[in-house]
Amino acid sequence: METPADFLDPPRRGGDGRVHVAAVVNDVLASYDCVAPMPLLATLSGELAAVPANQLTLAAVLAWLLSDETWRGQPLDRIAMLALFSDVVPALAAEANATRYVFEPERREELVRTAIARLGLRPDGETANQAADRLASVSGVERRRLLDASRAADTRARAVREALARKAAEESADKWTRE
Repeated sequence: METPADFLDPPRRGGDGRVHVAAVVNDVLASYDCVAPMPLLATLSGELAAVPANQLTLAAVLAWLLSDETWRGQPLDRIAMLALFSDVVPALAAEANATRYVFEPERREELVRTAIARLGLRPDGETANQAADRLASVSGVERRRLLDASRAADTRARAVREALARKAAEESADKWTRE
């Protein structure tokens, strides 16, 4: 099923935009007997200038995804559902434009697999390891995390090499001084 174009309309921010993202998200969460906390609704209301429009649009898309009947029979953790909007959406929105999560197959898979994983579920026919491996292979957020970890490891390794070189130079200088 294709995402309705309305969900990609500009989010309501200040007096502009069409989609009232906080209302959409609140309605979907309420349909699961989940009460959205006021800070989350304030974030999604578009009244906070620091919240990018892309993040609001992606929250609307995720709300549409969660409104599908497929999810209704699943045991969805309410705290995890809230975390999707407070933690996952900002991270995904920082990686790519919301339209990419709708129109690009790999990004769409990333959005769905991320939601499934964060809700403690897994795709039919996949083991937990298979699901985790596939998510890691399509996840831009995971790629960024691995790249950042790799850079940090390189920085640490460089610092250790430099410290060892200084130590060797100091020991060599001490040896020359003693002789």
